[in-house]
Amino acid sequence: MTSPERKLRPFRHLPRWRQMLAYGTLTLVGTGALVLLNRTIPSQATLLDLIDPEPAPLLVAQESGSPATVAQLPPRDSNFIAAAVDRVGPAVVRIDASRTVVQRVPSAFNDPFFREFFGDMGIPTEPQARVERGTGSGFIIDASGTIVTNAHVIEGADQVVVTLRDGREFPGRVVGEDPLTDVAVIQVEASNLPTVPLGDSDTLRPGEWAIAIGNPLGLDNTVTAGIISATGRSSSQIRVPDKRVSFIQTDAAINPGNSGGPLLNERGEVIGVNTAIIGGAQGLGFAIPINTAQRIANELIVNGKVEHPYLGIQMRTLTPAVREGVNRELGGQVQVRVDRGVIVLGIQRNSPAAQADLRPGDVIVELDGRTVTDAETVQQIVQEATIGEPMALRLNRNGDEVSVSIRPAAMPLPR
Repeated sequence: MTSPERKLRPFRHLPRWRQMLAYGTLTLVGTGALVLLNRTIPSQATLLDLIDPEPAPLLVAQESGSPATVAQLPPRDSNFIAAAVDRVGPAVVRIDASRTVVQRVPSAFNDPFFREFFGDMGIPTEPQARVERGTGSGFIIDASGTIVTNAHVIEGADQVVVTLRDGREFPGRVVGEDPLTDVAVIQVEASNLPTVPLGDSDTLRPGEWAIAIGNPLGLDNTVTAGIISATGRSSSQIRVPDKRVSFIQTDAAINPGNSGGPLLNERGEVIGVNTAIIGGAQGLGFAIPINTAQRIANELIVNGKVEHPYLGIQMRTLTPAVREGVNRELGGQVQVRVDRGVIVLGIQRNSPAAQADLRPGDVIVELDGRTVTDAETVQQIVQEATIGEPMALRLNRNGDEVSVSIRPAAMPLPR
């Protein structure tokens, strides 16, 4: 029988641990343990730290003698967060927006001398202007100067100034803004600007790395990191019911001034637009998925605005408590007799729902061929609908099944 020493000779040019891997006397089982002659040696260090300071391809073979495969150990001490920031940081900008607000204040006639003559009759007022300033973040998606940010960062702005990490400043022009999704697009006159790579927010999973870059609290080029805590958070869940977005939740620190900045994955791709924090929350922040933001941004670039389909109903997911409350409040007028669905609580005047004769107490059980059991699903289906195209709606009204056709309209802009 061939001795172990003789058996290793054909690979004597390799380190001994690699010879053992090649012949199956050493088995690689992960980065936290080694198996040597069927004995496990646990370790908090990585396999690379234990056996070789230089990363290199490994020949890995099973003891049964099956063909060897090649694996590459990761580079030692690699800092993927720093690499992601180096890749994206130059394209992250600070946005300073200012707007003039005019208020009417009491005029000089409010002086006590005049009050002696005029008493408490109406005191004249005069307009007085003041400038409000705010700071946010954004990122460049096109080398010719197209920038994505939050709508609330530039809302009502008279002047927008964009500052790059290298110190260059450009006046910004608001291309369009969509308050419903809180996405806006700014254009600066420049060329050959650094840009960000975009990822795919539809493939995100809780537990993945999340890196935020922005200018929180006036502190430029701040980097924070954490994980994706959850996906698909509804606007009502994060206390912004006037928005129509399924948010990404992260524990990467997001503070005032981060708004409009990018949320990155471990590869340095933008997966979201940082937008919201919950007051009093401990380390929870939210971002608009980049797939949503990109779609809205493209519409703003082409049309200067975004039209969102709507039905014009106030609705709520039906629960036993909601059912009991509705039956009690509406008395003999309406009786909810189903246990699941989305109940209509109110109808907006002149809306598609009013034209389709929907009524308070109706329970939506199916929309556009899809069974619905929560309000978020109804909102998603309507958001994906085409304005003006009919949708089939199946209701339960006082225990009776009712089918109607409804045509979503463009949501009226806030005045």
